[in-house]
Amino acid sequence: MSGFPAFRHAVQQALFAGLPGHIERRSWSADRIATHQEERLRSLLAHAQARSPFHARRLGDVDASSFRLDDLRELPVMTKADLMDAFDDVVADPRVTFARAEAALAATEHVPEPIDGALVCLVTGGSTGRRGVFVSDVAALAEFVSGILRGAMARRPARPADAPPPRPIAFVGAASAIHATGCASPVMAGSPAPFAPVPVTRPVAEMVALLNELDPPALFGYPSVLARLARERLAGRLRIAPAGVTCTSETLLPEYRAAIAAGFGVPIVDTYATTEGIVGSSDPDDPVITLASDGCIAELVDQDDRPVPPGTPSAAVLVTNLFNHVQPLIRYRLGDVFVRQPDASGHGHLRCRIEGRSDDVLRYGPVEVHPFVLRTVLLREPAITDYVVVQTPRGVRATVQADGFVDLPALTTALRTALAGAGLADPSATVEAVPQLERHPATGKLRRFVAA
Repeated sequence: MSGFPAFRHAVQQALFAGLPGHIERRSWSADRIATHQEERLRSLLAHAQARSPFHARRLGDVDASSFRLDDLRELPVMTKADLMDAFDDVVADPRVTFARAEAALAATEHVPEPIDGALVCLVTGGSTGRRGVFVSDVAALAEFVSGILRGAMARRPARPADAPPPRPIAFVGAASAIHATGCASPVMAGSPAPFAPVPVTRPVAEMVALLNELDPPALFGYPSVLARLARERLAGRLRIAPAGVTCTSETLLPEYRAAIAAGFGVPIVDTYATTEGIVGSSDPDDPVITLASDGCIAELVDQDDRPVPPGTPSAAVLVTNLFNHVQPLIRYRLGDVFVRQPDASGHGHLRCRIEGRSDDVLRYGPVEVHPFVLRTVLLREPAITDYVVVQTPRGVRATVQADGFVDLPALTTALRTALAGAGLADPSATVEAVPQLERHPATGKLRRFVAA
């Protein structure tokens, strides 16, 4: 084997050989996690200083061998702009350059095109801001996938040795393998945990037909689309009966959770996974995400990168990826809103509620309008299945996707009332209904709130 088949084989070997250890890590105490983090952090810092000119400059004379976890907050914060502006200096593998990464991405369609058969590139943020390019080797990708799958694999009953190959789980995600959700199916093909791709960029009727043909044992995918498919099942057009549903890649809003539960009537697991490396998952029907703290350090911070106390929404999360040495990310800022929850009694991993992105807030001078103010109005309409809200100088312009009648004048009035209630004087609002919103062609995502 060569090329991607050889890369996939190596990833699967590492993944399934390491899964028992990953499952055991789920019960690690806070002290054991801290010890592991500190050991991995020292290794990461030493590697970054030696191999990455960008980090060598920023880390200066830091002594990696004696570095402590508490010292991390003294290091500078890294942004996506830092990463992309100095890409070739950030990466710590001489085989990787921005030009080679872009060439690999351009050659990627339904399966990744590895650099030198050894390094896979993914993108993020193309639908929500500046595009980011991220590179993983076999070891890093196996660790990343292990962090996502280990909860499900721990709950999965043992399969007899003579059992037939498992039916693929349907993955309702990106159409292209340049996005993590589109990369999952080709990476896991032929493994004990296979996925079948169901691109969210297809019309709903085509997704329904494909799912009916697949008859998957479980569903994995974007919650906004799974909620739409749940409606199709209630209407009798979608005839599958999955044993479980797992959401990923978007915030699982209460409205989506309720729609999925009503349509499928099975346990719902929520996962959080970023291409930057931080991952976590919930227990079935639990809104709290448990992060894989053994793989990444997550610092919940305010707008000035100062720690926020438990129970306080963060303005961002600073991620230090402990397993990817190809492209070291050290205190990398993600604009996600996390709220730390009480610690669990059975393990020491960080537990959070995830409330979306801080850059979804619409700001009109001193007035801030949070997404839930408008989302509550839009999702109160039973026919609305998705939406995009664009900020205007005095209000918003909303485009809604609906599968039935929507009283647009009444909805417009309700949006104005909500904006006024949030403190915006004399607000304006317009609403347009369309048969289908255009999703990003590669990621299948929507930017639902677009600030001016």
